[in-house]
Amino acid sequence: MAARWRSLGGLPVRAAADLFPGYFSLVMATGTLSVASQLLGSRWIADALLAVNLVAYATLAGLAVLRLVLFFPRVARDMADHALGPGFFTAVAGTCVLGSQLVVVVGEIAAARALWFLGLGLWAVVTYGFFFAVTVRERKPALASGISGAWLIAAVATQGISLLGTLVAPSFADGRTAVLFTALAAYLLGAMLYIAIITLILYRLTFVKMAAEHFTPTYWVNMGAVAISTLAGSMLVLHAQDWPLLGELLPFIKGFTLLFWVIATWWIPLLVMLMGWRHLWKRHPIRYEPRYWGMAFPLAMYTTATFQLARAEHLDFLVAVSDGFIVVAFAVWTLAFLGLLRSMGRAIRAALAVPDGATVMR
Repeated sequence: MAARWRSLGGLPVRAAADLFPGYFSLVMATGTLSVASQLLGSRWIADALLAVNLVAYATLAGLAVLRLVLFFPRVARDMADHALGPGFFTAVAGTCVLGSQLVVVVGEIAAARALWFLGLGLWAVVTYGFFFAVTVRERKPALASGISGAWLIAAVATQGISLLGTLVAPSFADGRTAVLFTALAAYLLGAMLYIAIITLILYRLTFVKMAAEHFTPTYWVNMGAVAISTLAGSMLVLHAQDWPLLGELLPFIKGFTLLFWVIATWWIPLLVMLMGWRHLWKRHPIRYEPRYWGMAFPLAMYTTATFQLARAEHLDFLVAVSDGFIVVAFAVWTLAFLGLLRSMGRAIRAALAVPDGATVMR
């Protein structure tokens, strides 16, 4: 029995060693769904999801730090990997989404400001670390295996900086203009990253053979990246009175924001068709994997973005779209969460299954 408990005690170290770099998409999906619930009047759901997200963020942050300290060579290899490296951007996006959640759901500004500064620091490290690593890497993969929807999390993370910056800017006194300038710059940079990366992804989807196992749920970020761009732009529009330059750029920002929403909407039927092709036509089995949070997040983000776009552009009829989409977003989040709990249960049972007297690897 003692051996079993020692094995269970080593579970966090094993979890840290094998931590999927993109697991903070769990925080992204949960936080965004919480914000959507708050905006649409379901306060108790928003509060419950906030509690879940605080635990999830603390757990993942602890595992990420543990992995960085104990398994730095593996972290470095993952960072330089074309397939795994983009997952590190979920730590940036998750940090900013949690900050936005704190502002919208409970009005906690101080913690949100701290998360914004943390997000800025993480963004600088991950952005330049990843793009430098994949640029100087000597052996590079072919486009078919090197590019996926996960690369667009770079744009998501950048728009997350813009979104949270806009939300916390009013709490700054002398620095309000600088924070709003940073938010505006991040919004424009996120747009550039989306345009550059989606071009490669579209080429990969349409001109390179696609197997069912290659079309992972992270391709839903094709839509999620422009959904968060829509939300970031809408929030800049709603805060235009806080900075004269935003007022001068209002027609430009409104036009681009509406364009992003149209692109996000265009993606949804195609992604649904491709998921149907993967699971119904090609009969690829549905099994829980962390990448499914990359599907839950875009659906929740589209719900929130549509609601705020309706406010910013005075398109009240779009609120009905949010009312319908939150049901879909919540259903996908619930399935992913149940899959996570089942996966955690299996890991704990496996750790407890060590027979008495067995040697526990250290």
